[in-house]
Amino acid sequence: MHHHHHRHRHARGESRGDHFGGFGHGRGWGRHGGGRHRPFEQGDLRLLVLALIAEKPRHGYELIKEIEQRMGGVYAPSPGVIYPLLTMLEEMGLARLSAEDGGKKLYAATPEGEAELADNKAGVDAIFARIDGAREMSAGGRAPQIIRAMENFRLALRLRMERGAINEDQALAIAAAIDAAAQAIERT
Repeated sequence: MHHHHHRHRHARGESRGDHFGGFGHGRGWGRHGGGRHRPFEQGDLRLLVLALIAEKPRHGYELIKEIEQRMGGVYAPSPGVIYPLLTMLEEMGLARLSAEDGGKKLYAATPEGEAELADNKAGVDAIFARIDGAREMSAGGRAPQIIRAMENFRLALRLRMERGAINEDQALAIAAAIDAAAQAIERT
C-alpha cells in the first residue's frame, strides 16, 4: 500500500521533473537562464571540433584556444571536455591521431569524419553562425567568464553522465562539488 502511494505521489510531481528535464537536454539554460549565450550542446561541440580538425590537424590545447578566439572570449571549452571528446571522435572512427608534436597529440578528421561533416553541413553552418553571433554579442559585455564557466559545467556533467554509471561515492562527490560552488556564489 505504501509503495503504491509513493508511486502516486511521484506521478503528481512529474511535471516538475519534466521542467528540469529541459535543462538536462541542454535546451533550458538559454530560456530560463535569461541568457542567449548558450553556445553548444554536446553534439554541436562534437561537430565543431570535427570541423576544426578537418580544416587542419590540431591538438587539444589548440582547439580550446581556437574556439575561445572565434567566440571572442565568451566561451572556451575546458580540457576536461575537449580531450574526452577527441578520444570519443577517435573511437567513433571520425578522427585519428595524425602525429605527435612534442608530446602533444595532433588529431585530424578521417574520411568518415569528413563524410559526417558533409552529412551535417547545415548543422555545422548553423554552429559557425552562432559562433559569429556570440562573438558580436560579447562586445555587449555580459560577464563572459560566468557564461564560459556555466557552459563548461554543463558539458562536463553531461559528458560524465554519458561515460557510464555513477556509484554512490562518485554521486556524493559530484553533488558536494556543485553544492560548494553554489555556496561560494551565494557568498560573493
